[in-house]
Amino acid sequence: MNPAEHRRRLESAGRAVESSPFDAAVLGVGPDLEYLTGYSAHELERLNVLVLVAGQDPVMLMPRLEAPGFPLDGVRIDDWLDSEDALELLFALVGDAEKVAVSDTMRAHFVVPITRRRPELELGLASEVIGPLRMVKSASERKLLLASGQCADAVTTDLMEGRVPLVGRTEREVALDIRERLVDAGLDTAEFAIVGSGPNSASPHHAPGDRVIERGEVVLFDIGGRLGGYHSDTTRCVHTGPIPAEITEAWEVLAAAHQAAVDAAVPPNTCQDVDRAARRVITEAGYADRFIHRTGHGIGLQGHEDPYIVEGNDLLLEPGHAFSIEPGIYFEGRWGIRLEDIVVMGDDGLTRCNQAARTLNPI
Repeated sequence: MNPAEHRRRLESAGRAVESSPFDAAVLGVGPDLEYLTGYSAHELERLNVLVLVAGQDPVMLMPRLEAPGFPLDGVRIDDWLDSEDALELLFALVGDAEKVAVSDTMRAHFVVPITRRRPELELGLASEVIGPLRMVKSASERKLLLASGQCADAVTTDLMEGRVPLVGRTEREVALDIRERLVDAGLDTAEFAIVGSGPNSASPHHAPGDRVIERGEVVLFDIGGRLGGYHSDTTRCVHTGPIPAEITEAWEVLAAAHQAAVDAAVPPNTCQDVDRAARRVITEAGYADRFIHRTGHGIGLQGHEDPYIVEGNDLLLEPGHAFSIEPGIYFEGRWGIRLEDIVVMGDDGLTRCNQAARTLNPI
């Protein structure tokens, strides 16, 4: 990502803190920090945070041994040694702040000592400040999401067209194969590969195991990775042999629900309007109790982030929003099917990051 874009983001974050109910934001290692500065690191036991105080320049408070890895010039770095009290340095930076937003994913290892030492300090979620910024993807972010989706599509297409052996292999073996193929297709990392066969396809987040894939069953693949920090996430299904009529009928409903959600993903509709569009088709076909999760989730530097495509979320859709559309129909203990694409809302309409066929293929 261009350093100039990170500087613009930092400026926007500073303004967001000033206009928020918080006096400061403390952002630890994780997606918020990566979004604002391009700095990605492992979160360890040492305090390593970006401090945004309303009306002041940002400060990176970090261990001295980590400081050489900070990539963004122009940000003040206050480094500290293991012999120093990092929390006291943090308190000095936030001053007399009464309300501080901290990263949603900040470890209790840091949060609990803060609250013990400053019990009067009111803590809140940084997503309330940084979330609205991250939710609207820039042109460069949209390109990365599209490219990440295209890499995943290459593997999905191989699966759907029978170029990846399935029958006689375990789910775990196929999942490892998929992970290798995702990296070979161009992704920096393979983050996950769900392979659910037969009755396991009815478990939406099934962990691939030692079950051997057999003839005459559904195999569900939910796969994705990261490219330039940005995630892909796509789901397709195949059937290892002729497809029974009941599954064919359910797939036709699922595909119609997926398309209805895509059609609904336009301003001035809301997130829940998209969920309702998919759910309406599935409900009218008699599968209401077989659709057991929301229609989608936002995506970017995290695999799941705002905006969430779910009943009760009345957030208005706008250009820059990126999210999954993934209705599913599941018969516990028998079989399940899901169809998932990532879509990005642009100024001139919706872009699908996934173009692999949306059919249920017999292989």
